[in-house]
Amino acid sequence: MVRSFDGTPVDPDWLDEMCAAALWAPSAGNSAGVRMHVIGSGLVGQYVEVATDEEWRRTARRAAGLRRAGAVVLVTSRPQDYVERYAEPDKASSGLHERDAWPVPYWHADAAMATMALLLLVEESDWQATLWGNFRNAEAVLEWAGVADEVLFGAVLIGKGDGNDVPSSSLARSIPSRASRVTRVEG
Repeated sequence: MVRSFDGTPVDPDWLDEMCAAALWAPSAGNSAGVRMHVIGSGLVGQYVEVATDEEWRRTARRAAGLRRAGAVVLVTSRPQDYVERYAEPDKASSGLHERDAWPVPYWHADAAMATMALLLLVEESDWQATLWGNFRNAEAVLEWAGVADEVLFGAVLIGKGDGNDVPSSSLARSIPSRASRVTRVEG
């Protein structure tokens, strides 16, 4: 993840293609409930204003670098598409025709898979990106973007890194090795 960009604008037509390709990611029951909304370079500053608060913009070490992203993609989902799909005859026996019935809300899983696909496509194309989690102001962001009846999963900020990225303090945490987090079940 790159969190300090140099301001190079991202071609919106190219980014539309990357988003469409990323939406080939799996979709539970082919519900197709994930959406991607592209915010061009001219609106990135406004997006940051809406998505954050004054305190964060004043104190966050990464605020200036993130504001220079060349584009932002809002990744959203439509839970109602999943509920409606799983009420159809071929899925009705799942019992997932109500939102609260889902033990794992696959609208989030599908949004995560599409987001990962977008991140990989961006990196493969020699651009950089960061996933900015949906921690605050989700409703304000959706209203600002003119998006209704959708849930904000997160945002992908895209651009060219400027080499001034501030490393995350999370990198200093002691964590189990990747290999130790893999187990094999044999019978």
